[in-house]
Amino acid sequence: MATQNFRRNRRIRVPEVRLIDENGDQAGVVATKDALQRAQTAGLDLVEVAPTARPPVCKILDWGKFNYEQSKKNKRDKGSAKSKSGMKELRVRPAISTHDLSYRLEDGRKFLDEGHKVLVVCLFKGRQMAHPEHGYTVMKQVAEDLKDMSKVEMQARLQGRRMTMLLSPLPVAQRKAAAKERDRIAREAEIARERGEDVPTPDA
Repeated sequence: MATQNFRRNRRIRVPEVRLIDENGDQAGVVATKDALQRAQTAGLDLVEVAPTARPPVCKILDWGKFNYEQSKKNKRDKGSAKSKSGMKELRVRPAISTHDLSYRLEDGRKFLDEGHKVLVVCLFKGRQMAHPEHGYTVMKQVAEDLKDMSKVEMQARLQGRRMTMLLSPLPVAQRKAAAKERDRIAREAEIARERGEDVPTPDA
């Protein structure tokens, strides 16, 4: 909450408040005028920190220090929100091996699980430009393998030697359900290997 949203001193109009004193101790419910007098005597401010409580909770504190700390907190919160909703880049190649692609997909799952959008980038070199369909095939495979975690926000498109596709994370509940299903399949596969049986596949 921005500091301008906190009422303080004579802007607090309710008849009584639940007071936290200058030492951080609970002082109980007191008349607002008495709380204000106590704050003035201490050379501090009376600030309404929980306006929706009944009665509102007010605290005796140094407004300047409180304002500074609240501003820092707001900046941290904004920075955290920005990083959580940021975009990550996943690079592939038209002729990428199955092994390398599996590593890329692991990274993609991690990014999506953290709530990031993923920009899939396929870079073409030299004669690879003669076969753009290979890039579209890789993009299609990435979208298919990550469909339990994401949806295609922007279809694959080629611009110069760079093909891009944008994936957006599915809602948290769907991503968690997908993760549980992958864990179940992995456990069944491990049990099958221990028994010397055929390993089940997701489509089995």
